[in-house]
Amino acid sequence: MSGSPIGITFALPSESSDLVRRLRALESRDDLLTGKIDNPEMIGAREAVWSREVAILHTGVGAKNCNARLETLLHKMRPRLVISSGFAGAVSEQLRVGDLILAQNFSDPGLLASAERILREREPRVVKLFTSTSIVDSVAERNEIARAASAAAVDMETGAIAGVCNAHRVPLLSLRAISDTAQQPFPMPPSVLFDIERQETSYVRLFAYLFRHPASIRRLFRFARQIAPARATLTDAILDLIREL
Repeated sequence: MSGSPIGITFALPSESSDLVRRLRALESRDDLLTGKIDNPEMIGAREAVWSREVAILHTGVGAKNCNARLETLLHKMRPRLVISSGFAGAVSEQLRVGDLILAQNFSDPGLLASAERILREREPRVVKLFTSTSIVDSVAERNEIARAASAAAVDMETGAIAGVCNAHRVPLLSLRAISDTAQQPFPMPPSVLFDIERQETSYVRLFAYLFRHPASIRRLFRFARQIAPARATLTDAILDLIREL
């Protein structure tokens, strides 16, 4: 299976956009994006270039659509491993926006050990990740998850992804970047930012909220600025993994 692609999941294209721009021979196949990552290597005094094939799947936010879409990835592409990636929210005060985390409780032990070695200079934190059924925003919710689940971060998809990968015996690695914390929360209520049922932002609702709360405009731009470097850090880490795993 050495020639099989690496599958990479994200909830939304806004999380994968930097990585997609780095792909060569990009193709769209149903819910999948496929492409190649070049990997230059010195062989003696000569540089050779070889490629890794990847398949990117956008699962949507939350577990509702994960199972069916992940089945599409596993059946169509037959990946040799899957990286569950994207953003996560911190529930531990030790994590900051832009920190990389590896979820010990959802990752194959062998892949986790390899990822720690490959990414050692990026200093990822190996933590417990909690998968929530709703967007977690308040300090009280974050504190309760940290207490009850002994978790350091929270997302909404990895638990479902792990279940499908385990059923198919496909090794999974969970790698995420912290996008928000109790100190640097979402700039407005999550229901305004994203409608989970419709899997899209309601711009009517968003603009109505901004009209009523004009101070949120500055917070929204600040949030976008803090997300951009976190996405870039995550993309570079994924590229490191693709080239060595």
